[in-house]
Amino acid sequence: MREAIRVAEEAIANGQTPFGCAIVRDGQVLARGHNEVWLRTDITAHAEVVALQRACQAAREVHLRGATVYTTTEPCPMCMAACHWANVDRVVFGARIPDALRAGFRELTIGAEDMVRLGKSSVHVQGGVLAAECAALFPKWQAAGRAKPY
Repeated sequence: MREAIRVAEEAIANGQTPFGCAIVRDGQVLARGHNEVWLRTDITAHAEVVALQRACQAAREVHLRGATVYTTTEPCPMCMAACHWANVDRVVFGARIPDALRAGFRELTIGAEDMVRLGKSSVHVQGGVLAAECAALFPKWQAAGRAKPY
């Protein structure tokens, strides 16, 4: 999770939004990513999607069995579905959707645990890991003076 936080801080420093992700398999970081929505002008370029794309390229496969996705904020339904389709074992997140809402993001309020349960996914979800540190990324981003939610 600390690597995901580091990636989010790097994104904030580069004028991007405060979301970071790191994907680990076999004790090694397979890929990292931060939200690149504004950078790419691509509304789907969330941190988890960017990291999953890079992880699949690094692994040369679309299935990431055995991988854990560490992400600074609870995955939105799109990102949670992408984790399911990539067959990751676990998703570990820090801040929750209400934290992103308070920062001005227009989140769907369907939580990751609900997505897994309703979709009958086998992905294990663990929330609240380093939650305070992850939630602190939002005011840090707002204080940087370039905050632009979508």
